[in-house]
Amino acid sequence: MDIAWLPAALGGVLGLVIGSFLNVVIHRLPRMLERQWAAECAQLSGKPAEPQARYNLWMPPSACPHCGHRIRWFENIPVLSYLVLRGRCSSCKARISPRYPLVEIATGALFAWCVAQWGPTPGAVAWAFFSAVLLAAALIDWDTTLLPDDLTYPLLWAGLIAAALRWTPVPLTDALWGAVAGYGSLWLVYWAFKLATGKEGMGFGDFKLFAALGAWFGWQALVPIILMASVIGAVVGIALKIFSGLREGGYVPFGPFLAGAGLTAMVFGPQSILRAVGL
Repeated sequence: MDIAWLPAALGGVLGLVIGSFLNVVIHRLPRMLERQWAAECAQLSGKPAEPQARYNLWMPPSACPHCGHRIRWFENIPVLSYLVLRGRCSSCKARISPRYPLVEIATGALFAWCVAQWGPTPGAVAWAFFSAVLLAAALIDWDTTLLPDDLTYPLLWAGLIAAALRWTPVPLTDALWGAVAGYGSLWLVYWAFKLATGKEGMGFGDFKLFAALGAWFGWQALVPIILMASVIGAVVGIALKIFSGLREGGYVPFGPFLAGAGLTAMVFGPQSILRAVGL
């Protein structure tokens, strides 16, 4: 009996579970940071901080945002519970966003692919971590135009550590210079644009995310990654403008396109991006 598919299937199931957790991270991490910043501002101003209920990735338990119904364990089974509930709260029947199961499915597919590609090895674990963090960072940035250091810094360090342990095919020297070049290149673009226009074209989180991608793929991959991110970003931005989907100020976050280019580079290889555009 051929069970060669079993590790990838188990990786996919684990990815579904991790995807459910990523939904919590995507929703709560920006709010946790806002609370932290508010507390720091109150401390700096000398005002007493207002008491707040405990709020982190674990507490309070997940609940319906419409009626406050506490989500029970059998209502939180990845994808399956959404289908059984027909995409609605079991208490108030309010609609549940389809993004929740889509995130779970995407994470499961990425984890399964990583195990199928690298087998049950530390390399597969490393790239699965890479996929999960990129997915969470992309959606948080899309929702809030914020790329949290809590995600970009661990991703950067994990890329360097994975290179040092040879869990990725990138030599440590290339990973180190990839991180340096990734951060430095966008930092220069940021200041050139700001000096020329007086406006900020991107946030510092983009520098850190590009540095992390440089750590995972090496400095040689930076050009194809930024090229693909820019092309996709331009196409999406034009489409949003045509259909009046741009948010206030006409700003489109760049992080999701960097993340998408990073995932594409993982699956197809950085050089495939250059071949796709005829370079």
